[in-house]
Amino acid sequence: MSRTGFKDFSDFEYCHLKSVNRTYKYFSLKVNLFKIPVSKIKVNIELLKRFSGYKPFLYNVTFDGCQFLEKPKSSPVAFYFYNFIKIFSNMNHSCPYNHDLIVDKLLTQHVNYQFTKVLPFPEGDYMWKTNWMAYGINRAVVKLYVSFS
Repeated sequence: MSRTGFKDFSDFEYCHLKSVNRTYKYFSLKVNLFKIPVSKIKVNIELLKRFSGYKPFLYNVTFDGCQFLEKPKSSPVAFYFYNFIKIFSNMNHSCPYNHDLIVDKLLTQHVNYQFTKVLPFPEGDYMWKTNWMAYGINRAVVKLYVSFS
């Protein structure tokens, strides 16, 4: 995870991957929003695969987050990635956002299911990179690394 933007707008309270045991692992993050309500959000989702460094792989899509949450099926690629976090997050409603943003215990088994059963990907190392923009300013970059073998 890396952070850009202004700390007077938002900040990460935590962002971690927890390994409880060999089979139970999860990802959690909390972003504190300091200037609420937030009603103009754009999200860029990029999938990269490692080939002598991480290279673009299949998807690089930018969409209006508020419009998407009103009609989630309007963007099939965004909808696919949204399904990774939807049930683990409080970001499951339309704008405005007047509360902190949370992804709580996103299970690695769920990520594996999305990448292998819902839309199968070839084996390899991937980076799922998201840029979160509010009011035209990039406020945060979140990178999640996964490996399939």
